Order: sequence, then C-alpha cells, then structure tokens
Amino acid sequence: MANKFYITTPIYYVNAAPHIGHSYTTIAADTISRYKRKQLGKENVWFLTGTDEHGQKIQKAADEAKLTPQEFVDKVVLQFKGLWNKLEITPNDFIRTTEERHIKTVQRVLEILHNKEAGGQKLIYSSKYEGWYCTPCETFWPETQITEQLCPDCKRKVEKISETNYFFRLSIYQDWLVKYIEDNVNFVSPQSRREEVLSFLRHNKLNDLCISRPKERLNWGIPLPFSPEHVTYVWFDALINYISAVGNFNEKGKYQSKWWQDDVEIVHLIGKDILRHHAIYWPILLHALGVRMPDKIFAHGWWLIDDTKMSKSRGNAINPIEMVDRYGIDTYRYFLLRDVPFGLDGNFSEQAIVKRFNGDLANDLGNLVYRTLTMIEKYYQGEVPEKGKLDEQGMVIEKLIKELPEKLAIPTEVLNFSLSLEYIWDLISLPNKYVEETKPWNLAKENKTKELKSFIRVLVDAIREVADELYPFMPKTSESIKEQLGTDRIKKGNPLFPRIDTKTKA
Repeated sequence: MANKFYITTPIYYVNAAPHIGHSYTTIAADTISRYKRKQLGKENVWFLTGTDEHGQKIQKAADEAKLTPQEFVDKVVLQFKGLWNKLEITPNDFIRTTEERHIKTVQRVLEILHNKEAGGQKLIYSSKYEGWYCTPCETFWPETQITEQLCPDCKRKVEKISETNYFFRLSIYQDWLVKYIEDNVNFVSPQSRREEVLSFLRHNKLNDLCISRPKERLNWGIPLPFSPEHVTYVWFDALINYISAVGNFNEKGKYQSKWWQDDVEIVHLIGKDILRHHAIYWPILLHALGVRMPDKIFAHGWWLIDDTKMSKSRGNAINPIEMVDRYGIDTYRYFLLRDVPFGLDGNFSEQAIVKRFNGDLANDLGNLVYRTLTMIEKYYQGEVPEKGKLDEQGMVIEKLIKELPEKLAIPTEVLNFSLSLEYIWDLISLPNKYVEETKPWNLAKENKTKELKSFIRVLVDAIREVADELYPFMPKTSESIKEQLGTDRIKKGNPLFPRIDTKTKA
C-alpha cells in the first residue's frame, strides 16, 4: 500500500452554476479522502478540486452577462466554493486555471513539448486545419465522424472552419497507450469504461490533437509561448491542473512534486462523459513529458431525470443547495453514495430520497441510536453500562463490530461506496433485530440486571463502531452520534432523522 494518497475531481467548467453532477463527483472524492485520512493520517492525503475558466463558452457567457471573462469567472467560482462549503467538502487545495501557478505550468509544458522530438518528428507542429468545429464542445471533428452537420457528442450544429493551428502528435503514442491499458488492469475503471477505451483505440486511428485556437477567434485563453497569435485549447490547458496544483518543472524539464511520486497513490475521479480526454489525451501527454501515470482514472455514471441526462443545457439540472436545504447535508450525501453503485447511471428523484430517509436513516439508524440512548437514560440514569457476558446473538454482533473495518477496506478501495454502506447497515440492522427479539423491557421486569447491562453495552459498542465507519460518508451524523453517546455519560438529543410525512410531502 502506498504511503500517501492524492485524489482529484475534474476541474468544473464555470459557464454556469453547479448542479448535482458536480456535487456527486466531489462528494465521492471527499468521502474517499476522509477515509484515507483516517487510514494514512491527514498529512499524507491531498484532495484537489477546482475550476476550468478558459475557452469559447466562457467568453460567450461573459459577453451575455455584459462582464469581462475574468469578472464572470470570479463571480461563478464563488458559487462552486460556496456549494463545497455547504456540503462540508474538505479539499486541501482549489485550483483555478486563471491562476498564475497554472498558467506558468501550462506554458512550461508547451515549451517542453515544442522542443521535443519523437521518431525524428517534432511533438508540436503547425498545420492548416479545414474541417468541422463544435463550439459548445470546443472540439474539431473529422469529416468521417460528421453526419447531417451535427456534433457526434452533443448533437448540435457544427460549423466549417479553415485556420492554421498547432497540433500535438497524439497519434504516434496510440500503440503504447493500448499496451499500457492492457498491462495495467485498474488504470481505467470500472471495467466497462476500460473496455470502452480499448475498443475505441483498437478500432479508430487517433488524430493528432489540435492544441491551439487563433486569438482572432478566441482571445480568452493561455497564450502559446511560441506563438503569441494563438491561445491554448481549453482541454489541453485544463488537464494540466492535476500537476500544476502540486508541483512544477525544473530547468531541465523534469517534473517535481511531493504528491506525484512513486510512494503516492494517485486517483482521478471523473464523469464518464470526459473519459476520452482523461484516458487518452492525459496519459499520452504525461508519457510525452516523462511524468509517471496516475494509478487510477475512475469514470462514474450520470444522474438521470426520467432516463435523460441531467445537464445545464437541457435545463433539467437539479440544484444541490435546494436538496440540502430540504433534506440535510448527510441525507443528500448518503442518497448519492448509496442509491446507485458508483460507476453506473442512476435516476434521481425526491421520492427516492424520501424513501431512503424514512427507511435507512429514520427507521434503521436513527431508531437504533434513539432507543438505545432512551434505555440508558431509563435504566442507568444516563451512565453507559460496563461490558459483561454476552448471549449468542450479542456475540454475533460483537464479531461483526470487530470485522467491520477490514470488511470495508476492499469496497472502499475500489470506490464501491454503495457496498461499503450496505456493510455498515448490516451492523445497524442486527442490533435493531436484537432489540425486537430480546425485548429488554422484559429483562428489566425480570430483574436480569447482568443480562440487561451486557445487552445495552453491545448496542452502544455497535453504534460507536457505526459512527466511526460512517464518518467519511456522513460526517455530521457521525459527529452527532459520538457527541450524544459520550464516553461514560450520554447526552441524548432529538432523533437524528425525524420521519418525513409522505402524505403532506410533495
């Protein structure tokens, strides 16, 4: 196991306000970083998120808002930072592509690659481009991939363009990349995404990547150091954030970083719609620079509304802040991580949130905590009883308590949050069942004091373990449970999750 851990989200494009998709990736990254901090220590984990602030869509949105591009991005960035604060997201750093540290690194990368050759050919070359261009995707498309003048990705109209640009010789690394992905089975995850990338690479010849735009067409971008008339293509600029945030290139062109070394596990979390950029452009770019690969690029699925992709352009994006205000931070986090296995698509609905709230959170977790604290108040005046001899069912619960940390290690490592939470809920369900079957009120009536003490104490131990393991997923809930349980004396509060009345709730 690596000694250090570095996790990133994509940097989010700030042409409009954040939606659920943004919060999904960031909550997942926050969860795994909290888990790793418990495991490796805070000082050995680095969690990066940020914003992508250049390109044609930003320039267009700024013009429409009657602001300069910089004024526009400064304004929207506050919405992303505000949302992360509200969701109790705990990044170590927030990178903006308009920051000097990023601009300098992008220009240094361009210089290094511009001066390099491979197989007797310059890695960056100038060429006239004639073909189709999609402004919303900011992508050039070859004639062979265009039907009815529509973009293959977003299905919107493309325009015919003819201009001189700079290209990165992506195509010469195609065979290398196929072999690398084949040899490193976890590099692209989950398995379905790995197969998707390999299938694409085996059946399509890679085109060289256009890495510039003429300033006369797009002024809002990082200037090319070797051609002041051009700015850097937004995707080339954006990918470099993962290294610009944590290190730099020395005079000899060698990359140096505490968080990009062999003893660090490096994980990129992304949505499946940007898989090609991360699983094809990015590794080739790193390879050309002589920089080590990340360990894992994990592409999760989309949240859908009635089986349709949620997006700003479709106007069906859900506002995360509204959901948090309605149901609470931890309910929102729990629903996103539990309802759908990470990697698959899921349908978002408030009915599904309410169902999880009333079932898993109110009936199961909230009920177990509240009824246990109530019994401690009633039978022991708020003092946590000492351990005693357990009956058979109590011993089963104790065994589960001891096994849970190890049981959670594998699904959490492979980012199967849903399964991790299922294991935690096993340790919630069993004590609830224990209460129903043991009927502690009968033990009290029959004056079975030792049995009652042992019974309540194993419930307390189970709840403590649940609170501990729940922390990465639901930090506020975990802290609230720990506070109410105390060490020797309890401090009972209101029920954690008062049931939502579905008759009055829309």
